[in-house]
Amino acid sequence: MTTSEVTMSEPRIRVAGYVIRRTDAGSELLVFDHVGIPAAGTQVPAGGVHPDERLRDAVVREIREETGLADVEVIAELGTEDKPHPDTGEPRRTTYFHLRAVAGTPDRWRHQVDGDGADAGLLFACRFEPLPLPGPLVDQQDVFLGRIDPGPARRDH
Repeated sequence: MTTSEVTMSEPRIRVAGYVIRRTDAGSELLVFDHVGIPAAGTQVPAGGVHPDERLRDAVVREIREETGLADVEVIAELGTEDKPHPDTGEPRRTTYFHLRAVAGTPDRWRHQVDGDGADAGLLFACRFEPLPLPGPLVDQQDVFLGRIDPGPARRDH
């Protein structure tokens, strides 16, 4: 097979959001777990970018779809990671963002995912977790978390 016959598949363009809220006790990160699917692990809101959608708009949409939070503020783009999907091996390019939650956000809630993605209809248990995290996020989603708060992103580092 020649080089011209080999086609590299384009990576799926994705975003992920670190939604932070500050309390008297310190900083907290919005995370969620799939209700009834503990093997899915603890994660942050993330998902695909629609054609012609700006990355900043996509991360706000993903947070709303997956957690129900509609009032978040994008603070900064933190970095981009090229890494294959852990199950399928398909290429992915994920851009991570730091966002701020507005005052009065609840500590814990459940949200049924809306939108038209693969997660539509799933139930997520959302919560704010104090930083540093007690352990890793699924699929190493905490890769850029240390760019927000000084020190390690997890207690086990």
